Amino acid sequence: MTDIREPSPSPVTSAASPEPSPSSPSTALPAAPVLDGHGLRLRVWDPESAADVDAWLRGLTDPDFLRWNTPLRTVSDAASARASLESKTADAAAGRAMTFCVTDAADGAVLGQVGVSAIERVPSFARVGYWVLPEARGRHVATRSLLLATRWAFAEIGLHRLELGHALGHDASCRIAERCGFRYEGTLRGAMWEAGRTDAFRDVHAHGRLTTDPEPESP
Repeated sequence: MTDIREPSPSPVTSAASPEPSPSSPSTALPAAPVLDGHGLRLRVWDPESAADVDAWLRGLTDPDFLRWNTPLRTVSDAASARASLESKTADAAAGRAMTFCVTDAADGAVLGQVGVSAIERVPSFARVGYWVLPEARGRHVATRSLLLATRWAFAEIGLHRLELGHALGHDASCRIAERCGFRYEGTLRGAMWEAGRTDAFRDVHAHGRLTTDPEPESP
């Protein structure tokens, strides 16, 4: 699992954002993508689905998730979980991020999430993050879903670089990153909040993968 904090919005410097030039990269993302592979199906989350809302709530309130992550926006009940999913839909429509619901390809059971966030088209990079529901752990779900999302980000969005960060000491997430071709690039000091706090910080292991890096072996 990795940090899923949403980046703070950039400061507004003019009354209206400038129109992109004809040579600027498109900000549109593929509509409602479905990714199949490695025994998984990745689809968009549905804020109107009670099952999706429940899975999202369970994921973001899981004690092991909260041990390693402190989200900017607290999700504590069905209403806040639905609002959180609605914000993910808005982010996708604006081209800022794509958050996938990871499901079992055979029976459709929700297993977790993997996301490509903070998408920046001009410098051509984004961040990736993931979590897995307790009942789905130990099955390489994070590895398999991250491989699919990474391939999509490079092939369909055309990004050059993906970044992945996790709290220092989260060895399982470190192994997932390395299995998926995200090389360890250093330790960022005080780069994320301590668990359950917004007044204390901890170090982060930084990983990165380029579109020119070799494709890892299938899990």
